[in-house]
Amino acid sequence: MEIPVWFEITSMIVLSIILIGDLLLIRLRPHIPSTKESTLWVVFYVALALLFAVLLGSVSGWRNAGDFITGWALEYSLSIDNLFVFVLIMAQFAVPRRLQQQVLMVGIIIALVLRGAFILVGVAIVENFSPIFYVFGAFLIYTAIKQAMPEGEHEDDVKKENFIVRLLRRRIDISETYDGSKLRTTVDGKRMWTPMVIVFITIGVTDLIFAIDSIPAIFEITTNGFLVFAANIFALMGLRQLYFLLGDLLDRLRYLHYGIAVILGFIGIKLILHALHENELPFINGGEHVEWVPDIDNMVSLGVIVVSMTVATVASLIASSREKSAAKKALNVE
Repeated sequence: MEIPVWFEITSMIVLSIILIGDLLLIRLRPHIPSTKESTLWVVFYVALALLFAVLLGSVSGWRNAGDFITGWALEYSLSIDNLFVFVLIMAQFAVPRRLQQQVLMVGIIIALVLRGAFILVGVAIVENFSPIFYVFGAFLIYTAIKQAMPEGEHEDDVKKENFIVRLLRRRIDISETYDGSKLRTTVDGKRMWTPMVIVFITIGVTDLIFAIDSIPAIFEITTNGFLVFAANIFALMGLRQLYFLLGDLLDRLRYLHYGIAVILGFIGIKLILHALHENELPFINGGEHVEWVPDIDNMVSLGVIVVSMTVATVASLIASSREKSAAKKALNVE
């Protein structure tokens, strides 16, 4: 069942208003959010996504709603990996903690614009060149293997951004210190950009790099451009609050990359199976569709996503708790 155009337009308008309102709220009242505040915002955005799914299902069928929920869960799970890099970026640029909300919000808006362009290109390729699913599948399996062996990987992602930082510093005048949340400041009578502009760009571009993994993955769930973009919006909208909610807990999620690796590997295999179903390559099965390969339902994908993240999180917390207990015992012995 097709999604009505009026629903797509109305949804984008409402979501844009929410994003702009959120940004203005942060701009007018920069502060360090409490755990309670962060929790309420995360719950709000999760509830908003579920409400959107219900409305979507009522106007365009529950299959679309199911595809959205699965795609949103996938993007949300994969975007959690971004948080580790955000922590490193904030530390690298010494961003004052009370300004970090604004940095994350603007960076997320930049990321949404870049992802929107990426999605448009991806949809056009998928619709006109079905063998691209073989490429997406192989790439996700490769990425899953890298995720399972991530030593220093997050630090490397930040180092990649140093090239952009060096390039910006050569081209424009940037002050050494922040001036609140301002992008422009005056130093010795000279107008200059503040480091805030570099942080905004770094956050946005870093998120786009992560999208290279996640967007090909969601194309296995759905190739509908609206659903893909909506899933990305809802996944990123709650990311800022999740950053503050998890806080130091991020350091304890040591096995999270294994859960993400399982998800990426599973989706990669599913993409290749889908490519075989739609096969048009002459050197595979004579250019005919391969009908005997299994077709994995999206609800199975949703189950794999939820179970993988749950097991990785619980295992991480158990391991961290055991380490703390062992450290306490060692101190008592001494």
